[in-house]
Amino acid sequence: MSDLRELYLEMVTDHAKNPRNRGKADPTDFIGTGHNPLCGDKIVVTVATKDGVIKDVKFDGEGCAISTASADLMAEVLVGKNILEAKELFEQFHELVAGDDEHNNPKVPRKLSVFSGVREFPMRVKCATLAWHTIISALDGGEEATTE
Repeated sequence: MSDLRELYLEMVTDHAKNPRNRGKADPTDFIGTGHNPLCGDKIVVTVATKDGVIKDVKFDGEGCAISTASADLMAEVLVGKNILEAKELFEQFHELVAGDDEHNNPKVPRKLSVFSGVREFPMRVKCATLAWHTIISALDGGEEATTE
């Protein structure tokens, strides 16, 4: 088993079983809901900002291990980013898990690079990106995000 695959299993298991960012951001400046109809994952993402900078991201809902771990790690890496940077990171993460390039994107934080293996399982890409679609939807006005 490769080092990256071992790290992936370790991080997904850890963040799925012990999410650090489950809850509700207080105050809540942005809120988004997301749904993956294929597997039933449902998520609510709340965001607190100050002067255009993300100060806190929290999530709640029901999802598989990949969905939960991705949401938890997303919440960690977006703190301190402005909204434009968050949207850019979404694009980079989406390319990492769904793109054709098998090499890790050097702009993606190492914590997120473990999800590069998800591209091998196309049905799981939607699990990994649900929280990301949801937060972008929240930042853009709050329509429900769906992975369909």
